Amino acid sequence: MTTNNQTNPKVDEFLSKTEKWHEEFVKLREIVRECELNEEFKWMHPCYTYENKNVVLIHGFKEYCALLFHKGALLKDKHGILVQQTDKVQAARQIRFKNVNEIVELEQILKEYIREAIEVEKAGLEVEKKPNEIEIPEELLAKFEEIPELKPAFEALTPGRQRAYILYFSQAKQSKTRTSRIESNIEKILAGKGLKDCTCGLSKRMPNCDGSHKLIQ
Repeated sequence: MTTNNQTNPKVDEFLSKTEKWHEEFVKLREIVRECELNEEFKWMHPCYTYENKNVVLIHGFKEYCALLFHKGALLKDKHGILVQQTDKVQAARQIRFKNVNEIVELEQILKEYIREAIEVEKAGLEVEKKPNEIEIPEELLAKFEEIPELKPAFEALTPGRQRAYILYFSQAKQSKTRTSRIESNIEKILAGKGLKDCTCGLSKRMPNCDGSHKLIQ
C-alpha cells in the first residue's frame, strides 16, 4: 500500500504495459489521486482505498473502461450515471467511458462521487445484502465482458448451479486463482453444465459426475 501522496510502483508498471485505454486510465488515475486516497494494486488493476477499505477501482473491458465503486449502491447517483453490471451484483456500481473526452467532461462530477464514496466509508455504512445472496467476483464479471456469450449462458443456469460456481470461484483468496478456476469452467458453463455435472456422458449418477471421466484414455 502507498500513502495518498505516493504512486504505487505496481500501478506504474501496469500503466506502462497498457495499450488499450492507456490515456483513459492515466486520466482516471489523475482524478482519483486528487481525492487523497491510497493507491494500491488489486485484482490486477489500480485500486484506491480509505483506511484499508476499497473505495474505487479502475478497470477496462473490450467496449469501455470504467470506475467501479465498491459500495456504489449506497451513492445517491444524482446524475444517473452509475451502472449495475448484473442484477446479482448488489454493492458495486460502474461509471463507464468510451474515450478520454467523456472522462474530462465528467471530471468534477467524478470527484463528487469519489468524495461521497469516501464519506460512505467514514460513516461505516454497509450494503444490506439479500439473504443467501453471494456477490459475483470481479474476475467473473470481467469474463462476462470479454466473452459476450458467457453471461447469458451463466444466467440460464439454475440458481443452484450459479451459486455453486460463484462459491467455488469466490473461495479462492488470490485473484489469479479465481481467474484460473473461472477459465477452467468456461466450456462447462457455455454447455449449460453445473460445477458437479458430468461432461463425459459415462456417469452412472447423471447428471452428476461420478469420476467416470478419469477412466477415459
